[in-house]
Amino acid sequence: MPAAVYVLGLSVFALGTSEFMLSGILQPLAHDLGVSIPQAGLLVSAFAIGMVVGAPVLAAATLRLPRRTTLIALLAVFGLGQVAGAMAPTYGVLFISRVVSALACAGFWAVGAAVAVSLVPVTARAKAMAIMVGGLSIANIAGVPAGALLGQHAGWRSAFWAVAVLAVIGLVGVVIAVPRTEVPTGAERPRLRRELAIYKDKQVWLALAATALNAAAVFSLFSYLSPLLTKTAGLAESWVPTVLALFGLGALIGTFIGGRVADAHLFPTLFAGISASTLVLAALALTAHSPFAAVALSLMLGVTAFTTAPALNARMFNVANAAPTLAGATTTAAFNIGNTLGPWLGGLAISAKWGYESTAWLGAALAAVAVAVTFVAFRLHRAPHRSRVVAASAPGVEPGAEHGVEPGAEHGVEPAKEGAATAARG
Repeated sequence: MPAAVYVLGLSVFALGTSEFMLSGILQPLAHDLGVSIPQAGLLVSAFAIGMVVGAPVLAAATLRLPRRTTLIALLAVFGLGQVAGAMAPTYGVLFISRVVSALACAGFWAVGAAVAVSLVPVTARAKAMAIMVGGLSIANIAGVPAGALLGQHAGWRSAFWAVAVLAVIGLVGVVIAVPRTEVPTGAERPRLRRELAIYKDKQVWLALAATALNAAAVFSLFSYLSPLLTKTAGLAESWVPTVLALFGLGALIGTFIGGRVADAHLFPTLFAGISASTLVLAALALTAHSPFAAVALSLMLGVTAFTTAPALNARMFNVANAAPTLAGATTTAAFNIGNTLGPWLGGLAISAKWGYESTAWLGAALAAVAVAVTFVAFRLHRAPHRSRVVAASAPGVEPGAEHGVEPGAEHGVEPAKEGAATAARG
């Protein structure tokens, strides 16, 4: 695996820490700024909205720019956004800084994912994406709990300053390790109209829906995990960083499992991971008043949710093979559509006085729908007459490889010819 892929994972550690650390500092932040917890939870949605909008817009705007230069610029803007958040005098200013940071984060995810998959053969896409998602998992193990500790002992603003430092470290890594690339010319020159053609394929929309629903299921609960642990399960506030770290440990385990098995068994990984998340969320809803159950199931949710992440990423790149930059943008947007809907729906449930455990019931319902969508995608994938939209939209993609792999590749048959072609393009 190229060193640049690991550097991208390191950068994602900074991005992920910023995105998810609010779950550990929600209460002191809300108290300091004079807003309710559901209002503070909207800061999570604000970041997610910025990701949803920023991923496709920035992917399209930077399509003909050198990817390394784009990554450097986006990390710099992200770091400045963290500084603005740390110095924000009001809730409104903090809200805007979160949106700006999210726009940069979204662009980095989209371009970074395209860079990662371009550096490896098609048979290693899930592994490459697992390394990037692994940065997210480590953010949950180390970054988010550290942010919670800083929030409790040095004020919530210190967490934003810490992420700004992480962004600088990631920026240096990108400058050193990510190779310089020239924008293709002639027939290979990126064309937005050609890349947009992927959205004519039903499988792209099904992959987007499954990704969004899975993310919404997890974050309808995770965004309010801190008050659920303290107000429903009865744990002391000092336990929150530990439980967040356990969730992150579970996420790292799940990412490792998903990265190992998804390339050979993509749909089984999706079915198993999302179904398991449905069961874990339902169990957490039933046992939310038990401290032991809340802690144990938080760990299990991390495992099940992140087992599917490499598979969801790889699936999108497979069905949108003709447009790798927009594929990365679409995956990022899909995850963050879920990250937007989840906290919003969870906040509605809490505001309706249904209790914090209602966020787990909501998550279980959303995950169940994601299983159904994945089943539809599987049936369409196995159908004898599949779409030729993606194949027709990209020069050099052979008929029969319209989903980014040769027939049987998602079930463990190595597509050697396509893998070599992808490596050459990288």
